[in-house]
Amino acid sequence: MMMHTDLVLSALLASVWRRKPQQTVIIHADQGSQFTGSDWQRFATEHNLSLSMSRRGNCHDNAVAESFFQLLKRERIKRRKYLNREKAKEDIFDYIEMFYNSKRKHGYLNNQSPVDYDKTYFMNQENV
Repeated sequence: MMMHTDLVLSALLASVWRRKPQQTVIIHADQGSQFTGSDWQRFATEHNLSLSMSRRGNCHDNAVAESFFQLLKRERIKRRKYLNREKAKEDIFDYIEMFYNSKRKHGYLNNQSPVDYDKTYFMNQENV
């Protein structure tokens, strides 16, 4: 499946809208054409995003994404057959939003879910 710039920008816009970052956010991407065009650069500038792109063949920068997709495949998709693309999207959305972000404990987040970690982080920021 080919990923087009408009798809990537829509997903990033949803994230920016949802999180409403107050400071510059670093966005890491690979060297795919959807991440190197003028639309991508303009969007980043307009939304206070700092772009990070590693050199070709440096797979270590993708470790977090690779880890997530490995878990998604192992914990949710493996051996499932979806009736259509819409059912697959619904199931993957459910995994991410209803389990992975809100319930699944992450070792690198002190055994908290991402939602709980964010709550703790932002509460501590308000107390500073």
